[in-house]
Amino acid sequence: MSARQADAGMRAVARVRGVREQDARLGLTAALAERRQCEQRVADVRRRLTAGDGFSAGTGAELATRRATMTSLGEELRSAEEALATAHRLATVAQGHWSEAKTRLSAVEMLLERRAAERRVERARREAAELDDIAGQLVQRRARSGGER
Repeated sequence: MSARQADAGMRAVARVRGVREQDARLGLTAALAERRQCEQRVADVRRRLTAGDGFSAGTGAELATRRATMTSLGEELRSAEEALATAHRLATVAQGHWSEAKTRLSAVEMLLERRAAERRVERARREAAELDDIAGQLVQRRARSGGER
């Protein structure tokens, strides 16, 4: 059986695990992008909240409008922080999935490499044995030809 046939099943497993690793990497990339967007949203809302200068004078209606705006920004900030916390958890889970998929792929790749190395060692051993046999035959021929003279 050739090495190609012997490792066909393992190469199929490696292809499947490679696809899973790529999918997990894409999921991680998307989760990290989502987390960055949530971080940016939190930062934007915080800036808007702190940029609103204090109310010093004005009508009661202006005060009510200002208070409604600040309350709305506070609620938006809470919502953005909750979304950020969720995005952070999802990114952590995605990191774990990718790490696991990468480890599984590496395990199969290492096994394939180990099998190839074992075949190289076995091939070298057979070649050495064949060369020893050829050398022995040459020694015998020389001994016979030397004895005939």
